[in-house]
Amino acid sequence: MYNIIERYMSMMKIEDVNNFALSKNIYLSADELNFTYNFIKKNWQDIIKNPNLFDLNRYRDKFSPENFPKVQQLFKEYYQKFGLLL
Repeated sequence: MYNIIERYMSMMKIEDVNNFALSKNIYLSADELNFTYNFIKKNWQDIIKNPNLFDLNRYRDKFSPENFPKVQQLFKEYYQKFGLLL
């Protein structure tokens, strides 16, 4: 599973992040999108290794008050779906 994720992450583009967010009705500003993309590219391995230690609240100030709850819910939803596979 790790190899599949690693391969995807190496090819992921900022447009992929934006399209995924839009598909979940999350409209990221340019700053939010850049932060999210750069954060994912830089930290995905650490998050996957120990997702229980990841505290999304630390990044609350990087998102608008409208978007943060949506991002938080999305993370929770996908962690519940795929957390056992990591």
